[in-house]
Amino acid sequence: MATATSVSKIAREIGIAVKKAVNRNRGWYGPHMAAASGAIAQRLPLVDLVVEIRDARIPLSSEYELLRNFPNPSRRIVVMNKMDLTNPTQIKEWMRYFEQQNCISYGVNSHNKDNVKGLLNFIQAQVRGLCTANHHYSETKTIMLVGIPNVGKSALANSLHQIGRISAAEKGKLKHAIVSPQPGETKDISSLKIGSHPGIYLLDTPGILPHTIHDAELCSKLALTGAIRDDLIEQKELAQYFLTILNLSDQYKKWEKFSTNRSKLSFIECKEELSISSKLEMRQKKQYLMDHTQVMKCPKLFLPCAHGEH
Repeated sequence: MATATSVSKIAREIGIAVKKAVNRNRGWYGPHMAAASGAIAQRLPLVDLVVEIRDARIPLSSEYELLRNFPNPSRRIVVMNKMDLTNPTQIKEWMRYFEQQNCISYGVNSHNKDNVKGLLNFIQAQVRGLCTANHHYSETKTIMLVGIPNVGKSALANSLHQIGRISAAEKGKLKHAIVSPQPGETKDISSLKIGSHPGIYLLDTPGILPHTIHDAELCSKLALTGAIRDDLIEQKELAQYFLTILNLSDQYKKWEKFSTNRSKLSFIECKEELSISSKLEMRQKKQYLMDHTQVMKCPKLFLPCAHGEH
């Protein structure tokens, strides 16, 4: 049976392996990331609102280092994306945590239309609040979307752009930010319109990681959730880490119960269940799947809150 000690041990081993791979000049901080860091740092003081995207499964470990000392909490929103891959109760707990830290937060699934529409309304309300406070009602507002690699920034930017344009009944060709299941695909800052009256433009930025990560367990969490390239670590070791976390969670008990109950089902019941599952899956595919970044390393499994993210 897995223990918290065994999770930490495996995490440290994986983290050390990742750091060794980085030292062999196969690291994540390439020239494009260095250039993007400088460009983002220059623009941060000029934008009206900063939306930091984090991975809902590891909301502390996916912190964006450039915003650690951000001076104005009212101009920053922490958005926990991929909330469908974690426990909804945990999202509420994290929102309470961020509220205690005097930080505005929101949970979203970038592939769910209603979720994204709710986030868009929330962002527009924040922008209207800024307009009222500054008495600048007609000026165009700019929002910068920032975060570490592979937290779903570009997928969310595309969704906000599409829904924002439809809501404003605007015509014309939709723009698309590049999306990919691999980290580091977004190389440039792109602008997408997400609102009118006032005009609101969203700046989608490349994912940025710190040049050096000293914490081995943090490296492991970033590798497991796809923020760090797969080729830096053996897939077998990542799978072992995932299963060790899973064995510590309530999710493991649910799967065990599901397996036990399933063995008692008759052939007809199994057939009916498979039919229902297939229909639900088709419905979900049609709902709002705009790209393939939703695919996890371990399909069909919810990743429990990683050890230490409590």
